[in-house]
Amino acid sequence: MSVVDVKELPGFAMDHSDYPFTDTWDWFVHVRPLKECWDAQPTYLISELAFVTIALLTLIHSFIVGGRWKYLWLGTLIHGITTELVSFGLPDIDNYWHSQTAVIFLGRRLPLHIPLIYPSFMYCAAYMVAHLRLPRWAEPMAAGLTEVLMDIPYDIMAVKFVHWTWHDTDPNIFDRHYHVPWNSYYFHLTFGTAFTFALHFWRRKITGHDDKGKCSTVGKELLCALLAGLCGMPGGVIQFVLLYHPLHDTYGIHTENCVIFIIVTYLLIVWCADRMPLQHSRRQKGDNTHWSVLVIISCLVLHYSVYMAMAVFGDPAREVSIGLHETIGDCNKTKDVYTAFGGVLSKKEFLCASGYDESYYTMQCGGRSVQPRAGASWYTICGTPFPNKAEYVSILTGICTFAAIIYYNMLFRSSPTLVHGGATPALSKAKKNK
Repeated sequence: MSVVDVKELPGFAMDHSDYPFTDTWDWFVHVRPLKECWDAQPTYLISELAFVTIALLTLIHSFIVGGRWKYLWLGTLIHGITTELVSFGLPDIDNYWHSQTAVIFLGRRLPLHIPLIYPSFMYCAAYMVAHLRLPRWAEPMAAGLTEVLMDIPYDIMAVKFVHWTWHDTDPNIFDRHYHVPWNSYYFHLTFGTAFTFALHFWRRKITGHDDKGKCSTVGKELLCALLAGLCGMPGGVIQFVLLYHPLHDTYGIHTENCVIFIIVTYLLIVWCADRMPLQHSRRQKGDNTHWSVLVIISCLVLHYSVYMAMAVFGDPAREVSIGLHETIGDCNKTKDVYTAFGGVLSKKEFLCASGYDESYYTMQCGGRSVQPRAGASWYTICGTPFPNKAEYVSILTGICTFAAIIYYNMLFRSSPTLVHGGATPALSKAKKNK
């Protein structure tokens, strides 16, 4: 990977308190030259292109296998757009800023690939979980857990390579794991669970059944996808209210404990359900694997390979993020954060440029200080070296190995590959024998 003189990057060391958009269209969508993206943050461009590729592959896969899968894909996209827009609009959860990408929307806040992360994760998770043929009361939890397993390497490596930054002192994301707020894992688990539950619920209410292979009318299926996409976020918030907020906000329990509690609970639910397997939930002699499963495997291999390669070959100190970040300001000014139960927590209203507590980025780039002026929200930061590269390589290796074993058992040791009409060869044969 060639090394570019960071001082030559467009906009390097410049800061703005109110970024000067040329017009409304420039605010709505901005296209950045690929070379500029590569020179500044090569791993971010790779990650962006990987998610676009995976999203397209899963969309193609949904048409190959037929049934309702294309509507599930659409629902996850709606869920992703809804979640991101609501997050930007609510001050108490507007606590992260994406670095600039090749295509970015809404005042340089929403990269194109971010909404595509949701179908990339959630579609693959739903398809693999469907092979387990779990009871409907356990399937949403299994989908949420599988989504978290896909998210972990992405969260760990993307933050280290400053693909985005978190608010420095927000109490809801203060507890970290490799610079990743524990709440990020809680978020993916609960929101993924809620979306799956909502999709199955609305399908039963609107179409009369939640069989994945049997479509109703286009209008009804689109309505189910829309409602599931809109209900995923409030359903996830309910799970925060039931466990996280009482433990963390009221009793001051570390978020790590909250995450472990809910993961173990959902794992036990899924395990108990799997101990009572339904008919054809296990691979039977003579069952064949449809070639379409190779599309899902390709998505998984691409996803995990990107972040494994970042750990092995990448250099986070090489990454330069020029764009929107937490606003610089008074180091002592605080702001109230209201909890779900009426309590009031506190966070710094601005990032203290001379005393922030974030070791995954720095304001020393290319041998010079790029510390922005007070009031700036658009400025330059750079990644920092691995504190222990071997540790990152080892944890990514462990995650990839664990995920490969789990996915192999889901796809090749559970029921046969799902095909059009929702019937596998074994199930079709059983129905004929009846």
